[in-house]
Amino acid sequence: MKANGLIVEYNPLHNGHVYHIQQAQKLTGSDCTIAVMSGNFTQRGEPAILDKFSRTRAALSAGVDLVVELPFLYAVQHADLFAKGAVSILDALKVEHLVFGSENGTIESFHQAQKERNKNQAAFESILKQQLDKGLSYSEANGTAYELAGISSTLDLRSPNNILGFAYLQAAEALNTTMQVDTIRRIQADYHEQSITGPIASATSIRSAWQDEKTQEVKAAVPIKTFELLETEELHSWEAYFPLLRYLILTRPAETLCQIHGMDEGLEYRFKKYIHQSLNFQQFLSLIKTKRYTWTRLQRVCVHILSNTQKHIINEHLNGAACPYIRILGMTKTGQAFLSSRKKQLDVPLYTQLKDGMHPVADLELQAADAYYSILPPEIAAASRRQEISPPIFV
Repeated sequence: MKANGLIVEYNPLHNGHVYHIQQAQKLTGSDCTIAVMSGNFTQRGEPAILDKFSRTRAALSAGVDLVVELPFLYAVQHADLFAKGAVSILDALKVEHLVFGSENGTIESFHQAQKERNKNQAAFESILKQQLDKGLSYSEANGTAYELAGISSTLDLRSPNNILGFAYLQAAEALNTTMQVDTIRRIQADYHEQSITGPIASATSIRSAWQDEKTQEVKAAVPIKTFELLETEELHSWEAYFPLLRYLILTRPAETLCQIHGMDEGLEYRFKKYIHQSLNFQQFLSLIKTKRYTWTRLQRVCVHILSNTQKHIINEHLNGAACPYIRILGMTKTGQAFLSSRKKQLDVPLYTQLKDGMHPVADLELQAADAYYSILPPEIAAASRRQEISPPIFV
């Protein structure tokens, strides 16, 4: 069976994602579509509006055949580490094609930028570090480093999906994979668009519209399955977690907070200083945000506070060349057939459910899940937690 791979978050799954699924199938002529999906927390440091199992159901109803989880270890990280984890999973599954959406839409531009960067690697890395030290966000520092290193490219490496796409290409090269990487152009909606203007809308605008009770606008921009899940499932946002986050920052001494992944350069003192003045999450981040400490970086640190993610755990396990296991969240009959055809070729364990003590990275996953479900009523949280140790969804 020939498979194409997608790297996704589906926060939530919308019409633009369905277009991506359909176009990837058309471009590759594949028999099976595999999605590597973030779990309960996203790359930008946000609790996903719907839990991973609801989003898996939405994906399977939209044409995906197999959903595997991008472990928390990689999911709440900057673009390069996010890409490293996701691409290594697709490579381990022996997927033939990786297809990503981008603002650019032509893979030749990505390959040209990659060649230019490889020729100017030392200069690029030096300038990138300088720009990050100045306090620029990763995307700004990345784009500036390309310009100052004299890397000529038609690719805009300040746009979010181009940054991620380029990171996928770099990760594929580092793994020396035989997987072919390609891209399709994103249509209409901008990644950060704040309002719904048509049937293709950004996930950001959909979450915002739902919060503002603009349900008919959302209904026009998402598949019916997503809309049903938004209406019936527990929804998550940062504001719901703020009381817990506030409690943890107030009651943990700075010496403990500094052990949290991402809590660098004395940032723990800034957290302790401004938490007293903050009435909600938005206000808190507005107070601690600076040019050096970007909103996204701070959100990721907040996720790691909630999940008590320690620096030493992350550092120990990020050094590996690839993801240590593959965890199946859901599949169709086609996805099941694909797994049967590849099982003997796999070099890493295939998990259909997680258990405590299975692997340190899996333990971290369950720890993050406990943090995510902690805001729910106890009986709902317990039922949600049981999904983590249950067999995959099958449709």
